[in-house]
Amino acid sequence: MAQEKNNNNTLNLSISDEVARGTYSNFAVITHSPAEFIIDFAQTLPGREGATVRERIVMAPVHAKRLLMALNGNIQKYEETFGVIDEPHGPNDAIPYNMVPQGKA
Repeated sequence: MAQEKNNNNTLNLSISDEVARGTYSNFAVITHSPAEFIIDFAQTLPGREGATVRERIVMAPVHAKRLLMALNGNIQKYEETFGVIDEPHGPNDAIPYNMVPQGKA
């Protein structure tokens, strides 16, 4: 069981063995409607066209914003500890933008 601290409150999180194994993702597509944000976590492999969605997370806009703030904070802490995360520079280092679907969910 994991514990997450939030505003001096403690939230006990339980996690099943299946979920604890995790799902690898090296690509994400984010879409939204007025009521929700949809994040498709996908995996793409070198030499293969396209990507396979492994998990879809649907959340309310307020929770998406909280996720953004939490991720920002964690990236800052990571970079303070381990150094700046380099971003892709060359054409083979990043997924082409034309793989991202257009439009909203």
